[in-house]
Amino acid sequence: MNAAKDNSLRVDGATLFYRVRGSGPMLLILPGGDGDADTADALRHELIDRYMVITYDRRGMSRSKIDGPGQSLTIATHSDDAHRLLAALTNQPVFVFGSSIGALIGLDLVARHPEQVAIFVAHEPPAFELLPDEERNRAMQLQEGAEDAFRREGIAAGFKKFVELAAVDYNDREPEVALPPPTSQRSANLSFFFTNDSPAVRRYRLDLAALHESATRIVPAIGSAAESAPYRAAEGLAARLKEKVVAFPGGHTAWLLRPKAFAAKLVDVFNNRLK
Repeated sequence: MNAAKDNSLRVDGATLFYRVRGSGPMLLILPGGDGDADTADALRHELIDRYMVITYDRRGMSRSKIDGPGQSLTIATHSDDAHRLLAALTNQPVFVFGSSIGALIGLDLVARHPEQVAIFVAHEPPAFELLPDEERNRAMQLQEGAEDAFRREGIAAGFKKFVELAAVDYNDREPEVALPPPTSQRSANLSFFFTNDSPAVRRYRLDLAALHESATRIVPAIGSAAESAPYRAAEGLAARLKEKVVAFPGGHTAWLLRPKAFAAKLVDVFNNRLK
C-alpha cells in the first residue's frame, strides 16, 4: 500500500503535525536544527519507493503547536513525542534516522523505548559529554555563544555561529538542491530553536547504560566532508558502544544538501544491518 496522508496527533502539551508518504517498512526521519516535515522533502522523495516515510514538525515548530509558553522543553519531551507518534501508527519496530538534535532525540527514544526501533542511524549527535575535556568545553562555549549572539544580535548572528560549530558548508550540495528560502515561519522556527531546543541539547546527557542494554542496532554516523564537534561526538559514541562509525557523504547537513547520495547510503546501511 502506498500511503499519503497529513494528520495531527494530540500529545501532552502539544498537537503534532505529521506526514506519511511511500510504501514498505516504516522509516521515521528526525531532522536537525529547525528542520520540520517540509525540510526533509528531498530526502523523503529519494526513499519513498522503498519505505513508508514518517516526518513531523517537532513541537513548537511550524504546524506543531504547543499549548502555552513557559514549558520546560527537554530532549526527553521530544523523544516522548516520537514514541507516541510511532505508537499511534504501528505496533512493530521501525527504522529511524536522526541527525544533530534529531540524533539525540533518537538516542533517547532507543534508551526509553527500544522495542519501537529496529535500527537507528545516529548522524553526528551533539553529545559533547563524549568529547575530551578541552574539546567539550570549546564546543559548549561555541553553542552558548550562538545562543548569546541570537539574544543580542538576532537570528542571523546566532545561525552563523551554529554553522561554525558544525562546520557546515552550504556550497557542498547537489546541483539541483536549492537552499530553504527565508520566510517568517523559518524565522519563527529558528527563534524557537535558539530559545528552547539548543539549551535542551546542552542540558541533555545520554543514558549510555540503557543504550548498551538495548536490542536496537545503533549505527553512529559521521559526515565525510569535514570534522567538527558533532563529528567527534559521533566517534565518541561509537567508541562507547563498541560500534564502527559509518561515514556518510557530505557534512553535518548532508541529509538536506546531498539527499540523493545520503539516501543511497542510508538504504545501504539499513540493508546491511538487516543481514
